[in-house]
Amino acid sequence: MTTATLNRLKKAAIKVRGVVTLPIKTYRQLLDAAVPTYYLTGKAATDLDKLVKDGLREHAEGKTRTIRSLADLD
Repeated sequence: MTTATLNRLKKAAIKVRGVVTLPIKTYRQLLDAAVPTYYLTGKAATDLDKLVKDGLREHAEGKTRTIRSLADLD
């Protein structure tokens, strides 16, 4: 049964032109480096908090709508 699984993995690797095997620690480090983390402070943080609070309030009041594209914003 293990042989069948390994054969399937080998065929899949050939189809996608290779497989990379990494230790979990290295994989997590790569993930952390790929997505930057921003921390806002001061006025920028306050402004963003107010924007989110207002948006959530408007959504709860039913003042928002769902659109499929920016063309629906007329």
